[in-house]
Amino acid sequence: MAQKTLTVAIMDAPYESANSTTAFRIIASALKKGIHVNVFAYEGAVSLAIKDQAPHANPVKGTTVEEEDHPTTKNFVASLLELGKSNPLLTWVNCGLCVDERGAGNSVEGVKRGGPGDFLKMAMDSTNTLVIPTR
Repeated sequence: MAQKTLTVAIMDAPYESANSTTAFRIIASALKKGIHVNVFAYEGAVSLAIKDQAPHANPVKGTTVEEEDHPTTKNFVASLLELGKSNPLLTWVNCGLCVDERGAGNSVEGVKRGGPGDFLKMAMDSTNTLVIPTR
């Protein structure tokens, strides 16, 4: 049987909606089932993998950084890339045009730079494609 491949296009910036979290769960589930996954991060989603993200305290609750234990999307992306290092493989491509517009070029290791043509190729070579829009 041929290798199954899922391509996922994500557009939401970090912490804007549950769409990103849902995408992360779908990607992790597919990898655990042996499905190759391509991710194309477009628009605000290129910020999901920014290395400079930092957890923060919560002054409203009076908690420290350690007590708050606030997750960052860069850690989620890095974990997915680690999970998908070998077969099944995860390929994560940030839209270079979107990266430049947002100054989001400092990504975690393993994120590649590409363009809309990469998404088209990934979608054409996939068993299925899932587009998770912003609205």
